[in-house]
Amino acid sequence: MNFFKIKTSWSNAEFILIKLCMASAYLFIGSYFHDFFAAYYNVLFVVFGFTVVWFVYQWLKKMKQPN
Repeated sequence: MNFFKIKTSWSNAEFILIKLCMASAYLFIGSYFHDFFAAYYNVLFVVFGFTVVWFVYQWLKKMKQPN
């Protein structure tokens, strides 16, 4: 299976999801070391979970579409 050779077209708006997902993961990991962000664990986890599910859904949808 040529999984890494499959090409899809993404709009800039669709990249917002992966950027939010990565940003919330970075903040979640970074907040483990700093007490400043400790109050935002729940919010960061919700944002991360929501964006991961949404991004994976859109990714799978794009993979099933013919080019």
